[in-house]
Amino acid sequence: MYVCLCNGLTDRQVRGAAGGTGCSPAGIYRSLGVRPQCGKCIPLMREIIRDHADRPSSEPTGGLPVPA
Repeated sequence: MYVCLCNGLTDRQVRGAAGGTGCSPAGIYRSLGVRPQCGKCIPLMREIIRDHADRPSSEPTGGLPVPA
């Protein structure tokens, strides 16, 4: 799913860049080598960052179930 249409950023890219603690939308933009444009994606980025921070590190982040 696209999170930032202006820069073509997907939720997968945002989750991958949201690995560190204290992560912010600005840090995600920097790590992906882009700059914010309209800013409409920032609330969704913050939600993804919160969800990523709350998820245990052993839980997959791709959204697909892991085969047992």
